[in-house]
Formats: sequence, structure tokens, C-alpha cells
Amino acid sequence: MAGDVVLKRFPAGGPRGSWPAEEFAAAQRVAGVPAEVVMELETDAFLVVVRQRSASED
Repeated sequence: MAGDVVLKRFPAGGPRGSWPAEEFAAAQRVAGVPAEVVMELETDAFLVVVRQRSASED
């Protein structure tokens, strides 16, 4: 995740049937931000991130 931008963190123990990280990421994508959800095992949290592309990926 080096260089990625974390937009928001959500605890993994959210209410049953609720996916706040996925909902937030979907709203960001509607707004044109290429957000995705990843799991950070060290903190037991879902992160909504925007991947930063390196110059070699262009």
C-alpha cells in the first residue's frame, strides 16, 4: 500500500448486514474517485483507498 491514499477507515466489526466501507467507496466512485476497499489485518479495519500509480505503470 506504499503511496496509496487512505480516504477513510472503518472497523471490521460493523453491524450485521451493513457494509459502510463498501457504501462509502461506491459513493466515491460515483463522484469520480477510483476508490476501493482493502482489509488491514494489523488493525482489523477496512480501509477505503485510492491506489497511486507509479511512473512505471504509465
